[in-house]
Amino acid sequence: MPDTLLQDPTLVFGYLAALVGMIFWLSGLPAFKWWFDRVPALVHCYFLPTLSSAFGITPLQSPVYDWVSRFLLPLCLLLLMVAVDLPAILKVGRTALLMMLAGTLGIIIGGPVAFLIFQGALPPDAWKAFAALSGSWIGGSANFVAIAESVGAPDAVLGPAIVVDTVVGYSWMAVLLALSAWQLRFDTAIGARREAFEEASRHLGELQAHKRPAALRDILVLLALGFGGAAVSVAIGDRLPAIGDPTIISRATWAVLVAVTAGILLSFTPARHLEEVGASNTGYAALYLIIASIGARADLRAVLETPAFLGAGVVWIAIHVTILFLAARLLRAPLFFVAVGSMANIGGAASAPVVAAAYHPAMAPVGLLLGVSGYILGIYGGLACAWLLGLAAG
Repeated sequence: MPDTLLQDPTLVFGYLAALVGMIFWLSGLPAFKWWFDRVPALVHCYFLPTLSSAFGITPLQSPVYDWVSRFLLPLCLLLLMVAVDLPAILKVGRTALLMMLAGTLGIIIGGPVAFLIFQGALPPDAWKAFAALSGSWIGGSANFVAIAESVGAPDAVLGPAIVVDTVVGYSWMAVLLALSAWQLRFDTAIGARREAFEEASRHLGELQAHKRPAALRDILVLLALGFGGAAVSVAIGDRLPAIGDPTIISRATWAVLVAVTAGILLSFTPARHLEEVGASNTGYAALYLIIASIGARADLRAVLETPAFLGAGVVWIAIHVTILFLAARLLRAPLFFVAVGSMANIGGAASAPVVAAAYHPAMAPVGLLLGVSGYILGIYGGLACAWLLGLAAG
């Protein structure tokens, strides 16, 4: 490996942290709002470190990258799970949840089918990139990283997966926003039961977190829970056997599953109130550092080789959409639930409320809650899809 400007792991980590911080600082400036509305911060957090490695600032390999993946990922997922409000999610109504699950099923089935169609034009380890993408499309970026670590996806295939996630995912979001103008026609055509829509609105009400400034005690508790929980999760994972051939549930996966399960259980305890002082924001901060470390390991040439990946992504989304519309016809679900059920999977908690608000402004919290539920489904559904992809890869 040629020498790079930064070699010391501490300096590499500091550089990546500063880069992520600069990206989010710029995203909050009015002058750059138009740009970040079109190119999300996630993309910058991946590709700017990739360019840093391509131009010799950071190395393609460093011990700090392994440390970030090993410890910050369980920390991230545990803190995100603590913020989940499962009882509130269950109150959004049977139709909303069934449509969400139909969307998840479409992702689990669509991934292996799209992979088999394009397998001849894809690199040998492409199924691992598809597995990681299934995690992202059932909940979001944290699940992308978790499934990628689980199946041992090479850095060379994760770049194209990020491109597909962004280009195909956001293009579909644009289509869903445009379809909002047709919801009454669609609902009338299939005889949709609008009462389900109103029921969800009644049960949900206002979703307002009681935020307060984080005191020193709060910050230390968050760090203790995050790093302590990550250490325990990793220790337990290291003592459990890998499962599958090819490996689907590795020791890293066990650590993730322990962290996710512990976070869900803690969400039913007073630890749930840690969200008031930024538990999920702390989890997201760790997530973007993980994304940056993955980007720094990526070979730019491989990232640019995406045509077959993009074609597979389009087919994958098409299968997901077909299953959703079939479910809507069977359940007589309004178009609102098709859109939110899809975006709760594909876009997660960040995008689902935006789409929900486009259909009915008061229903944005439904999109948020269904998007949050994707954090949970993304781990288990992503592992199921990864298993099928591993079988398809043969």
